[in-house]
Amino acid sequence: MGFARFLAAAAVLAGLAGPAAAQPPVDNGAAVVMYHRFGDDRYPSTNIRMDQFKKHVAELKKDKYTVLPLPEIVAALRNDELLPDRAVAITVDDAYTTVFENAWPVLREAGFPFTLFVATQPVDRGLASYMTWEQIRTLARSDLVTIGSQTHSHPHMPARAPEANRADLAKSQTRFREELDRAPELFAYPFGEYGDAVKTVVREAGFAAAFGQHSGAIGRLTGRFELPRYAMNEAYGSMDRFRLAVNSLPLPVTSVTPDDNKLTPAENPPIYGFTVHDSIESIAGLNCFASGRGEVTLKTVMESRVEVRLDKPFAEGRARINCTLRGPDGRWRWFGNQFFVAGE
Repeated sequence: MGFARFLAAAAVLAGLAGPAAAQPPVDNGAAVVMYHRFGDDRYPSTNIRMDQFKKHVAELKKDKYTVLPLPEIVAALRNDELLPDRAVAITVDDAYTTVFENAWPVLREAGFPFTLFVATQPVDRGLASYMTWEQIRTLARSDLVTIGSQTHSHPHMPARAPEANRADLAKSQTRFREELDRAPELFAYPFGEYGDAVKTVVREAGFAAAFGQHSGAIGRLTGRFELPRYAMNEAYGSMDRFRLAVNSLPLPVTSVTPDDNKLTPAENPPIYGFTVHDSIESIAGLNCFASGRGEVTLKTVMESRVEVRLDKPFAEGRARINCTLRGPDGRWRWFGNQFFVAGE
């Protein structure tokens, strides 16, 4: 133990270390943006044009933002450490070749860290549109890049038995250790799909946190295995939307119902609701929007409990509910949720 560390430890033991740091407020957190392809206009729903992406990067170079490695954000949440205002993380899913060819040079020049979530099977198969293991190793050697997992076969995890998901995760972690000498600690759900059983499998596999594809800012009340990200593509990559996302604040909520994001036919449509944290002075102006029906009617119970009643079931597959509230300085508080809707 070094002398400085010895003195610090002695001060703690002697009760001389001073008062403990204040716990961060519940709306202290970060915005995480997500990309897939870069400059590949064959797939507009998962592609961002390079002119759009370069404008995003230029925006994040402004002094008001702090672009952080995703592991630092997760560690701050876990350890109750304060994050800077407008903390932002950049993530990329699926390890397409355009990440290495088009996005990496731009991010490297900007000095921006990012996390690449990789499904190992497409890389193993040498599919033409995916990066090679050598390219992934090149990124992994950079201090700017964190490699995360997105399973082996990129399945619809809530549709499969837990045993199949465990085997898939074990296979992917083995491949990461073989190719990169270490296994990822961060996870992204394929298609952003999860439910309680899936979260349990991912947690038991040893991951520190897991990310979906539902919109929203991360706050202190956000579960570490259901962390939101703002998806960016050609249609939803305008500068107005990008600025809205990276300037957003969490809408801190508790007691969310239903508590499982996998909906059976009997639970569809869900009886949806949440309680807004009492640090939010007023929820006047709160609006919620649901997949396939736009703005939905809200019922407020005892000033802070919000209930949403949908008039018809969601279609099978993925469905979302997004709720927003105007916050300070014209910024938006945002709480989003994605459901996996099972078929008959």
